[in-house]
Amino acid sequence: MTTCKQCGRPLTVYDIGFFKKMVCRGTADCACIACTAAHFQISEAEAWAIIRRYQRLGCTLFPPEGAAKTNEGE
Repeated sequence: MTTCKQCGRPLTVYDIGFFKKMVCRGTADCACIACTAAHFQISEAEAWAIIRRYQRLGCTLFPPEGAAKTNEGE
């Protein structure tokens, strides 16, 4: 299982997709949503709002809304 390069937490498809969308699609080393949000000085709630917006736009870095279990709100 892939882990966050900053805090070591196991990564979900949302963590990986958000990192790739915000930082670099070509990277193999990713950070979790919390660490990526902290880097950009936004809240996790704002990060999830960004993820939902990209899902609605059909971004393939994220599964369609409701298709995968999330760690949102943890």
